Amino acid sequence: MKMKIVRACIYPKDIQCITGRSERYGRKLLNRIKVHFGKEPHQFVTVNEFSEYSGIDLDSIKECMID
Repeated sequence: MKMKIVRACIYPKDIQCITGRSERYGRKLLNRIKVHFGKEPHQFVTVNEFSEYSGIDLDSIKECMID
């Protein structure tokens, strides 16, 4: 029995899959989210933070996330 690994953070490639926009757009959006939440450049953006910022429900995001 193999456990499915659930990621806590989101990457530009995930945002590309979710939004249909470019990976570059995903990087820019992650930077805007970091500023919005007062994060340092080295910190990750969580799936929950992306969901809150984008207004996309968590289940829809998790369906599109790349493993």
